[in-house]
Amino acid sequence: MSASLLPEDVVDLAQRVVEENAAAGRKIAIAESCTGGLVAAALTEIPGSSAVLDRGFVTYSNEAKMQSLDVASDIIETFGAVSIACVWAMAQGALANSNADVTVAISGVAGPGGGTVHKPVGTVVFARAFRKGGDREEGELKRFDSEDRAEIRRQATLCALELLLP
Repeated sequence: MSASLLPEDVVDLAQRVVEENAAAGRKIAIAESCTGGLVAAALTEIPGSSAVLDRGFVTYSNEAKMQSLDVASDIIETFGAVSIACVWAMAQGALANSNADVTVAISGVAGPGGGTVHKPVGTVVFARAFRKGGDREEGELKRFDSEDRAEIRRQATLCALELLLP
């Protein structure tokens, strides 16, 4: 494969996501906040990704989450943007506003600022949702042990890609 802008481990995993979802006949959509489009960028590094990737939403601001993904303002006000409730709503909004069979949503505190006692830098939440429902739908909170913004975003991208494997 030719040179990539992204780390090799990210591109390798994106390759698996594209190949395995293509084989499964699945379309995917991504709703990203702290990763700022890195998951979609990783997928589009792969030739043939257009057979799998329907679209990506980069909803960095709370307003974007509400406008593009139909996240209710009371979810953000009550639980915050970095919460399972918020990413679950983002994943559902990505399903409602796409042709995807599966979506993954990501929101977090990449740092170096913005962390709190309850949500320190490195806190990232993920949700996966399926158009037809299923027992593999999930939400997950991870704390990446790093103060390095780029490393937190790389790890969050890898986690999101793993959630997109069939």
